[in-house]
Order: sequence, then structure tokens, then C-alpha cells
Amino acid sequence: MECSSDESSELSDADIDGYAEKSYLDLKAGRLVARLGNDRFRCPFCPGKKKQDYRYNELLQHAVGVGASNRAAKVKANHQALAKLLKEDHADAAGTLPPQQAVALSNPRKPVQDQDMFVWPWMGILTNVPAEQAERGGAILMQQLADFKPLQFTAVFCADGYTGYGILRFTKDWIGFKNALAFQNHFKSVRLGKMDWKETNRQGKHMYGWVAKEEDYKSDDPVGRFLSANGDLKTVSDLEHEMSRKTESIIANLTQEITAKSMYLQELECKCNQMNLSLQRAMEESDLLHKRYNEEMRNMQSAAREHTQRIFQETDQLRKQLVEKESYIQRRSKQLNELVAQTDMERRKLEKERTKNAEQNNSLNMAIIEQQKADEKKLRLLEKQKKEKEVVLNKILQLERQLDEKQKLELDIQQLKGRLEVVKHMEGEGIDVKKRSEELTAELNQRIEEMEDLEALNQALIIKERMTNDELQDAKKELISGLTELLGPRSNIGIKRMGELDEKPFLVACKRRYGDDAEMKAAELCSMWQEHLKDPNWHPFKMVTIGSTTKQIIDEHDEKLVDLKQQLDEEVYKAVTTALLEINEYNASGSYVVSELWNNKENRKASITEAIQHVLKQWKTQKRRR
Repeated sequence: MECSSDESSELSDADIDGYAEKSYLDLKAGRLVARLGNDRFRCPFCPGKKKQDYRYNELLQHAVGVGASNRAAKVKANHQALAKLLKEDHADAAGTLPPQQAVALSNPRKPVQDQDMFVWPWMGILTNVPAEQAERGGAILMQQLADFKPLQFTAVFCADGYTGYGILRFTKDWIGFKNALAFQNHFKSVRLGKMDWKETNRQGKHMYGWVAKEEDYKSDDPVGRFLSANGDLKTVSDLEHEMSRKTESIIANLTQEITAKSMYLQELECKCNQMNLSLQRAMEESDLLHKRYNEEMRNMQSAAREHTQRIFQETDQLRKQLVEKESYIQRRSKQLNELVAQTDMERRKLEKERTKNAEQNNSLNMAIIEQQKADEKKLRLLEKQKKEKEVVLNKILQLERQLDEKQKLELDIQQLKGRLEVVKHMEGEGIDVKKRSEELTAELNQRIEEMEDLEALNQALIIKERMTNDELQDAKKELISGLTELLGPRSNIGIKRMGELDEKPFLVACKRRYGDDAEMKAAELCSMWQEHLKDPNWHPFKMVTIGSTTKQIIDEHDEKLVDLKQQLDEEVYKAVTTALLEINEYNASGSYVVSELWNNKENRKASITEAIQHVLKQWKTQKRRR
């Protein structure tokens, strides 16, 4: 706990005790109020604290901790005075203190007893102990005195042998002191105490017993020498002060540790909040990029469809023009055949015109053939574009934009080339072939430049997409690594090892087949098939085409899989094929197990957003419980 008292005092450390005594007198006289009720207290030296209502043990811990800290001398003296007031004048409220301290505070000291010097650790003296009872550690005697809970019995010997004296040891705490006094009072009540022993001039047949004190400790006999070698002389007040100092030191240390750990916890919470904000910003940026990309893709697809429709319309118009020209030439040729010239000049003219018409007809046929080739090539390009577009959409959506733009330009280039070839074969039909060729060539060059620009733009987008994907993958790896212990198999979001075999089907199949050795055999088979899955040379897949989509499926006729199904059962076969599909999907090149965020509730792959939301929800739940 912190204190808001004036710490700018010039009080030196040497004057702390005097100032503490002055503050104690002010507290005791009522000039400073510390007690509000039977069990409610306040700190009069910390008026700025929000909490002004303490229990006895809480305020005592606060006073002892500040009094033993490295604060200003005046602050330490005030809190030492408050601790003294609580211990000496308000000990009746010590209901929640530890047992030893509560006993010490609740029982008023007895001045006479405080001056008695006892041997510590607490010891009791027995005389006239028979030798047979002193044997084997005094087991018989310890059983007789079990009501006083002694720890150990030790027989006292001297140079001549056994002296008839024995020492009982008790625990070092106040309970041990209570038991030692009960031991003494018991012998005293039956007139077998120390005074009775002295009255008989240290004679008698019965056992006498009492608590070891200063007189016994300083006596020059075997008992005194044993006591001085195994204990010290202390008063009850000395022990109370010593235990009080230890308790105060422990409370001060615990207070400092609590303060340090609270600060450390606050730092961790700040770091966690910063990390959560960074992840949230990254997710928002990623969503914004996906949204922009989808809008651009829709716009580009719409433009591509319009451009394709326009190309088809122009092609139909050219085809109609070619058909009309061919009809006209056929009609003209028929007319010329009917009009047979009578003279040689007319025949030469007719032959010349017929030859010219034949050449024009051949040129038109060549143009039609070239147009058909261009149409076929265009259809093949469109089919190829459609297939490649489906493949790219299944892999990375951003590359679809690049492929569509590139193939659109290639289609324009091929169409322009076809149109250029058509124009070349239409020479002599009233069309300026050179001008038309130059226009088509310029448009073709423009399309090629656009295609090169698009290639450069696509390369930049690919690099940006890879950088973004690498950042997301790194964040995903860090999230999986940090939450492996937190996310369990019973939580909604967990970590699934893709490509790792499930041992349960192996164990069930081996129990039916091998009996007692099922567990060992199942572990062996599971390990063997896990190694098969890592083998890059084993690829039990085949390609199938469904509609316009080509994909890989399990080859059911693979030798290893067929043998596995025959040797074990269908469940083991399903476990192996499931692991194969997972490896082929998540790590086809490496063929090793990959950790993946998994939605256990819906049995599907979980997104980073779902994992972060789940962790935040768990963290908030734990925070409310604390």
C-alpha cells in the first residue's frame, strides 16, 4: 500500500524512535483517530487514499509494511507508532491474525512471568526415571506423557553412567510452551514438582517433573551442562518481540512483493492490449484489401464480358460482308458465262475478266479460311482462358486479375492479327489495304504495350500479395505457437495437426486381430503408416475431371491402400486417406504434419479472426472470475 502523507520532512533516521513515540501518544490520547468501530479502522496518516475502511489485520499489515520500507523518516515513524498502537491498545480486534500472533496480542502479559528466564526450546526435567523406562528413547515414558505432546525424551548421563534424570523436549511455538506448563502443573498438582523435590532433599521414590528455567540452566551438574549445550535462556517477552519482528519483516517483504507483482501484471496487460490492437488493425487492413480486390475483379470481369461481346459482334459483321462479296462474285461470274463474246477481242476481255474474277474469288476464299482459323484459334483461346481462370480462382484470387487482363490482351492481339490477314487478302476490292493495315498494326502495337504494362503491374501486385501473405502467415504461426497450451480439444477453437494419423482406429482394429499385444502393435502400425505418409515417392492420387473442373482424388486401386484395407478394416483405411488428403492440401511439397487453427464445433478450418475472438472471450471470462 502507498501513503500520501507529507514525505518532504527533514527528520533524520536517528530521530525516528522519538518521533514515533510522540505520534503514539497523539494516537493514544485521541488527537488522531484510528479506530472507527469494533473491527473497523482507518490510517490517519494517509488521508488521500480512497480506501479508508480497514480490518485490523489489513491496517496492521499496512502499518508494518510502510514502517519497514525505504520511505521518508517521518512517514516510517508515523506508521511504526500506528503499528504499536494496534498491537498494544487494540489487540482485542485481532480476530483474523495468524494463531500465534493473535494469542500473543489477545493475552495480556504477566509482568512476573515476563521476567522468568526459561530454557528455549522449551524443555521439561524428570527425576527418578527408572532405567528400564529410559531405554529405547523413553518410548514407555513418552506414551505415559502423551497428553503433553512431547517431541523427544533424552536420558542424562555423566562419567559414572546414568544419572536418573531425563529431559523432555517440546515444540518451539506457544503451543509447546502451553504443553510444557501443563506438564509442570500436572506434577505440581500431585505434589511432585520442583519445590517438592527440594523438600525431600533430592530423594524419594516417585518421579518429579518441572519446566527447565534459569536455575536449572546455570546449575553445575549433568542436567545444567546438558541444558546449556542444547538451549538458551530467554524470557517470554523476548520471544514475543522476536516473533513480532519476524512477522513484521515477513509482512513487509510480502507487501513489497505484492507491489512489484502488481506492477508487472499491469505491464503484461498493457503489452497484451497493444498486441490485440495490432492484430485488430492487421485484420481490418486485410479485410479492406479483400474488399477492394473483389470490387476491382467484378469491374474487370464486367469489362471483359463487354469486350468479348463487342468482338463477337464485329466478327459477325465481317462474316456477313464476306458472304455478300462471295454472292456478288458468283452472280457476276454467272453473268459473264452467259454473255459469250463473238469476237476474239470480246473473248480476250471475257477471259481476262474471268481470270480476274477467279483471282478475286481465290483471295476471298483465302480470307474466309484465315477468318475461320482466327475464329477457331479465338475459341481455343477462350476455352483455354476459361480453364486457366478456374484454376487460378481455386489457388489465389488476386492472380485472376492478372490472368484475365493478359488473356484479354492476347485475344485482342490474335483478333487484330486475324483482321490484318483478312485485310491483306482483300486487295483490289475498293479498300485501302495499306491504310487499314497501318491502323490495325498501330492498334496491335498499342495492345502489346498495354499487355507489357499489365505484366509489370501484375508483378508488383504479386510481390505485394506475397508480402501480405507472409505477414499473415507469420502472425498465424505466432498465434498457433502461443496458444498451443491454451486452446484444448474441448474448446470451440483448437489446434489440429493436419496430416497426423488418428490412433483410435488402429487400436480398435488391433484389439480384434491381435488380442493382448494390441496396444504395442497399434503403436507400431501407426508409426509405420505415418512414415509412409512422409514418403515423397508415394503419391496415391489420380486426376479426375468433373464438368469443367479437374482435381485430385484418392486412387482406390493403390497397392498399399488395398493391402491396408484387407489386413485391417475400413476405419483404418479412412484414417489413412483422411491424413493423405490433409497433407496433400496443406503441405503437399513437404509431406509433414502442419498445425492449423481448427473450429472443433463446426469441424472446419478456423480463421485468425475466430481464434483471436475466442482467446479474448476466454481472457475476459478469466478476468471476471479473478
